[in-house]
Amino acid sequence: MKIAPLLLPLLTSVNAFAPQKTTLPSRAFSSSSLSAMPICIVVEAEIKEDRMDEFLDIIEKNAVASRQEPGCIRFDVLHSEDTPNKFFFYEVYENADAISHHKTQPHYLAWGEFKESGGTVSSVTKKASGKFMT
Repeated sequence: MKIAPLLLPLLTSVNAFAPQKTTLPSRAFSSSSLSAMPICIVVEAEIKEDRMDEFLDIIEKNAVASRQEPGCIRFDVLHSEDTPNKFFFYEVYENADAISHHKTQPHYLAWGEFKESGGTVSSVTKKASGKFMT
């Protein structure tokens, strides 16, 4: 099985932080339906140690509320086993409109305010098209 290089670091040393959405789509995506492929966002965030409690509160609210948004297929928060203040967010949206909607929501804006206030050491976001997803 070939693993996408973008996801490889996630598979080596992380554990899940937030519960998964209970109603995932029942459809499977294949290479024959590329025009309908979801958009995936992977965020790697290193949090300042003295801001961890605040971060955990904000990101849990963000994940839970995001899963209720139209067009959000998945929003997982993963915690690195190697670096105690490093987290990964794995987000999957049906399309660009769903991402645009997400970015207007109060829970997303709270994450942005947290970053702007200096709560992160670093935050890197990668965008990818879904391929061979279930």
